[in-house]
Amino acid sequence: MPEPLVLVVEDDRPIRNLLMTALEVNGYQCRSAETGASSIQEALSYKPDLILLDLGLPDMDGMEILKKIRSWSNVPIMVVSARAEDKDKIEAFDAGADDYVTKPFSVDELMARLRASLRRARRGSESPDADSLFRNGELKIDYAAGRAFLGDEELHLTPMEYKLLCLLAKHVGKILTHQYLFKELWGRSPDSDTSLLRVLMASLRKKIDSNSKYFQTHMGIGYRMINAG
Repeated sequence: MPEPLVLVVEDDRPIRNLLMTALEVNGYQCRSAETGASSIQEALSYKPDLILLDLGLPDMDGMEILKKIRSWSNVPIMVVSARAEDKDKIEAFDAGADDYVTKPFSVDELMARLRASLRRARRGSESPDADSLFRNGELKIDYAAGRAFLGDEELHLTPMEYKLLCLLAKHVGKILTHQYLFKELWGRSPDSDTSLLRVLMASLRKKIDSNSKYFQTHMGIGYRMINAG
């Protein structure tokens, strides 16, 4: 079985070289792109198993690239950016990012998170239980189809929002700790900064639960889905 192919989208040459060297040392195949236009062409031509995406590119914003690729592919996309504000992370998750790494970064941590993203992608490709259907009040999840609904309206969730929703639904009524959610979503334990999870939860709430009917926050501990009957 060939090693996974990773596309590195980064216009800063030293960082691009660092990422590609780290990937090759860890046994990955890799391609690179310095602009948004070339990154889309590379993604279309070579169909990478994962994309490392910088947001500050010379010809277009990385968010636009993310949205374009998400319109036709579910390939795991890890944003690697100097933008550290919550609003940037929320926008990236809304656009379909699977993970968000801020610069400067630890190469070892980046590789660990990359491996976790690839494992999640492989698990996600396994055949679901065709009879699995979750209901909680007006909320419905069709696991076989990978779709969620609120009433008669389909929810337009990003892959990570859908994963978080399914985790909470699987354990409805139970508090899921930050540590557990990080492990399940990103394959690692949280560090002192839990902003990735916070912004992902805020994004999910915005689409489903503006009146806090379904989700409850336990400060400093985690989140739970409320049984709405």
